[in-house]
Amino acid sequence: MVLLKKFDPKQKMLFAAFAALALGTAGCATDTSEAPAPSEDAGAAGETTSDSGGQEFDMTLNGAGASFPAPLYQSWFSKIQQDVYPGLKINYQSVGSGAGVEQYLAGTVDFGASDAPLTDEEKSQFSSQYGADPIQVPMTGGLVVFAYNLSGVDNLQLSREDYCGIVSGDITSWDDPAIVEANPDAELPSEPINFVHRSDGSGTTFLFTNHIQAACPNWTAGAAKTVDWPVGVGAKGNEGIAAQIQQTNGSIGYVEYTYANENNISMASLENQAGNYIEPSPEAGAAVLEGQEIPDDFALTVPDPEGDQAYPIVGLTWMLLYPEYDDPQKAEAINAMVEWALQEGDEQATELGYIPLTEGVQESVVSTVKEQVK
Repeated sequence: MVLLKKFDPKQKMLFAAFAALALGTAGCATDTSEAPAPSEDAGAAGETTSDSGGQEFDMTLNGAGASFPAPLYQSWFSKIQQDVYPGLKINYQSVGSGAGVEQYLAGTVDFGASDAPLTDEEKSQFSSQYGADPIQVPMTGGLVVFAYNLSGVDNLQLSREDYCGIVSGDITSWDDPAIVEANPDAELPSEPINFVHRSDGSGTTFLFTNHIQAACPNWTAGAAKTVDWPVGVGAKGNEGIAAQIQQTNGSIGYVEYTYANENNISMASLENQAGNYIEPSPEAGAAVLEGQEIPDDFALTVPDPEGDQAYPIVGLTWMLLYPEYDDPQKAEAINAMVEWALQEGDEQATELGYIPLTEGVQESVVSTVKEQVK
């Protein structure tokens, strides 16, 4: 099954501004022995729009998890309430994949979100508690970039030796000979490199370290949502890393593409497996994921993509759903949310720099949710 839609290079990339990337608050259920109870009493709502297919909702869904897709989720959920299902409010708390998975396993949210597939341990924990397998479905794809703040350097290029050395602590100064070699025309200062990494459990960290582990021979910290960093300072969320980089000259860190692009933070071009320097862009990310065969559990990862024009660090982000909700109308709302986002939300995804799933995978996800979420 082909995974992602081919990008149209002629399409304008319009980027909406998000003053706050973490909106809403997640509701907390007290009983974790079964799927979450409704956040509000479900009942008949007022009139729906013509796009609602006749469905009516009067309820709130609460979700929490990855900051990676938060700008897109905010856009989707706002559109759903304003124009599609006026009675359906969807709160999403951008707390990081680690916290999102914890809340999902505990049953204190209606859905979780993660940029890392569930581990075998997490799947086992879910099955033991709920007596069924968890449901994880991809919603979009995106890039993880090296965003940086370095006065006078606008087009930084990082070889594999460069970025492997930065994250491992082997390269500590901006005028290191390896960085100079990759940037012969740049005036690189003799200043220390301030590497910024996530301090919270993060699917973006999983995507990033999954690549670093594959690309960097000297990397020993592994690939996970949380690792023991050999160097650097921590910040919470993609939002926190972006803010830290903006505030400190000489900083560099990893964030999802939209956070750097929306905040006008410079992004480095990276050397890929083929030896080419690739500027981060949704088109370069789509080049990685086009044509990939997605497994039955949708848990596709591409740690070190091949291809002359492939950007090196690209991945999916998943929504985590329950097989059964104690309110059938809540299950209907979950289905409606996923179906609209995947079948009608491509415009928002493209505008923000994410990579929409192909039509075939969208249909597979929607049918999976319809069959399994009750």
